[in-house]
Amino acid sequence: MYETETNKICVRVEPMFIEEQSEPDDGVYFWAYTVEIENQSDVTIQLRSRFWSITDAHGRVREVRGPGVIGQEPVIPPGKRFTYTSGAPLTTPSGIMVGSYQMEYESGEMFNVDIPAFSLDSPFANDSLN
Repeated sequence: MYETETNKICVRVEPMFIEEQSEPDDGVYFWAYTVEIENQSDVTIQLRSRFWSITDAHGRVREVRGPGVIGQEPVIPPGKRFTYTSGAPLTTPSGIMVGSYQMEYESGEMFNVDIPAFSLDSPFANDSLN
């Protein structure tokens, strides 16, 4: 599990390679990732948007931006958590994802929360020691 904290908001990510949805012979590799957002602050927050930077094994970067997550803009009260699962395809057997969420305090003030960088590793990745 990967974890980081920003402004008393803890984000944990657990990626998992999904072999059933992958077609290595066709250059399709698929991962699911579960994200837990824990509000350790003393005010309610709302997730408004997301930004992802996805880098494949060849260094190609794809950026994804959009409102909310999985069609929701969850409100997270103090001491509570929001958990969701989503997925990401790559054309290479490994890669890295990192990103951020734009959150809003009850006051209307916006702030960013980091999503930790996490590795996407499949059993098809070639490990080499230099």
